[in-house]
Order: sequence, then structure tokens, then C-alpha cells
Amino acid sequence: MLLSLVVHTYSLRYWFPAAVMIGTAPAYILSWGTCRLISAFLPSRIFRRMDDHLYNIYQSLVLFFFENYTGVEIVIYGDIPKDKENVVYLSNHQCTADWIIADMLAIRQKALGHVRYVLKDGLKWLPLYGWYFSQHGGVYVKRSAKFDEKAMKKKLSSQTVLGTPMYLVIFPEGTRYNPELKKMISDSQAFSAKEGLAVLDHVLTPRMKASHVAIETMRDHLDAVYDVTVVYERTLGTSSERHPAPSMPEFLCKECPKVHIHFERVDVKEIPPESVFFRRWLHERFEIKDQMLTTFYESEDPDKKGRFPGKGQRSHLSITKTLPSLLFLGGLTLPMLLTESGRKLYVRTWVYGTLLGWLWVNVSP
Repeated sequence: MLLSLVVHTYSLRYWFPAAVMIGTAPAYILSWGTCRLISAFLPSRIFRRMDDHLYNIYQSLVLFFFENYTGVEIVIYGDIPKDKENVVYLSNHQCTADWIIADMLAIRQKALGHVRYVLKDGLKWLPLYGWYFSQHGGVYVKRSAKFDEKAMKKKLSSQTVLGTPMYLVIFPEGTRYNPELKKMISDSQAFSAKEGLAVLDHVLTPRMKASHVAIETMRDHLDAVYDVTVVYERTLGTSSERHPAPSMPEFLCKECPKVHIHFERVDVKEIPPESVFFRRWLHERFEIKDQMLTTFYESEDPDKKGRFPGKGQRSHLSITKTLPSLLFLGGLTLPMLLTESGRKLYVRTWVYGTLLGWLWVNVSP
């Protein structure tokens, strides 16, 4: 009985925040739909501002759980600009919680509403979320030969013409690095060696197409590229062996006590436009990541192991930045669930919103 209670309590650590984040989605979509109707006859920039503001509210609710609820300690190496910028955010990729790290940095710049993602194509089938990420400016891409360069250019160009604020998150590795998947890592290393590129141990060989298309399409619109390297401290064992990064449920279950984030701002003027040189530049950026990660995990110097170069500063996010969003969306959701008519509206929003969303995301450019 005691064991059952412990297991039940542990599961609640994840299911409670998951239920709130997913459960408030219909209320959020209805709020968005109302704003869309109000702004239908107004200039598109008005709707974009409203959309970014609403997105900021929902993502702040998400960060309430990932920062305040989990009590995770965020340690940042490097200086994050205080002013909002139009940027492409490039990061290593190791787990389903990686996109949260981009949100953590964006909210500290007051740019959370501007975050948009380059996502793998299969995610567009997510109920409600798949459609909404697309309309908010997210780009769905297919891998390798199926990558549609023209579609991505068209999507990004349409937003730059409107002057849409951009915080575009890309994970160039294309898939998650898992130290237990030895074959995937060896295949990536073999490809680097075949192409005459440096072999990487703690990251996968980056794919350059999406990053290159994004930067070149928006070059005149961008201020910088943010080169970000992330380590979840639970991946650091007593030996030099690296452990898998936490999944999203594990993160919410408070199994990640600390996250190390190395931040570097790169001026767009420093990035070569030609594809052959860009490929080399991107790989060199991942060589630097790999060297930092090798030191983090394998250094015999106790002053270097378990940290990035430079001075790390603990960055605490005040609960006042996220709690109002939780109260606002919770306040919209609860009345819907407490009445029969509200519950019907709630279910219809999930069903019809999902069906219309799937149709929209598959026929829109």
C-alpha cells in the first residue's frame, strides 16, 4: 500500500502539470479565435501583435511548471542581450524538453511571444498544437531529399515582409542525441569522416539546409544568430560516461536539478551566405559545442568538469512572470468544465479545432 501511494504521488508530479497545460488548450484556442475575429478587418500587424501576446500568455503558463514548479536551477554562461532581437536560435538537441530552453531564454529578453520553431513534419498532426504552431509562424520540414526549400522560403518571406518579430528555433542535428544509441552516433561520425569534416563525439553532424534557408531568407530581417549549448546536469555521472537527457515527464517530475546553458551571440554579418562555406561554418560551430561538452563530461580537472568555460550565473525567474498566465487561463477553463454547455463547447473545440487545423495546415502554403 505504501509503495502504491509513492508511485501514485510520483505520477501526479507529471500528470498534474500535463493536465493543466493540455486542459487549457481549448480555452486558449477560443480566445485566439475571438481575437482573430476582432482583428479580421484590421491591418495584419494588429493581429500579429495580438497573436504574439496570447502566445506569450500560454508559454508563460508552460514555464510556470518547467521553472517554478520543478524548482530547476538555470545556470547561464554568456551575456543574453537585454533588448529584443530578430534571431535564429541554433542549439544541440538531446530530448523533448529542449524547446523549453529556448522559451527560458526568450522570456528573459521579454521576447517569449516571438518564439517560433522549425519542426519535423510529423508534428503537424498534433491535435490543436500542430495547427497553432504553424499559424503562429512555425515551419514544418521533412528530412533529407524530401526537404521542401521553396515552401520554407515562402513561409519565412511572407513573415519578413510583414515585419514579424522573429525568434526562430532550429535544432540542426535533425534528431535527438542519445548516448545509448551507439549506431546512430557511429553513422553520424562515419558521415563526417566521409565528407572530410571533423568527427564529433557529443553532438551529431549538423544538417545545414533548414538553417541556411532560414538565415539567407531572413538575412536583412535578422540581427543575430544565437548559438546555444545545453547540458542537463542529470546526464553527468560519477565517471566520464554520459547519461541520456531527461524526458519531458522526467523533467516535470523534478528529476533535473540543474540546467547549464552556454550562450553566444553571432552577428549575421559574420555568417557566410554561400552554401558550401555555410556548411563549414555550421560544422565548426558544432565542433566548438563538442569541445565544450567533452570538457564538461570528461575533464580530469575538477574545476572544469561539470561546467562550461567562463562564469556561470544562476538565473532565477520570478513567479510573477508566470503565475498570472496560469490564473488567467485556468480562470477561463474552469467555468467551461463546471457546466454542461461549457463541457460541450470544450469537447467541440478539441474535435472541430483539430479537424479544421489538420485541414488548414495541410492545404496552406
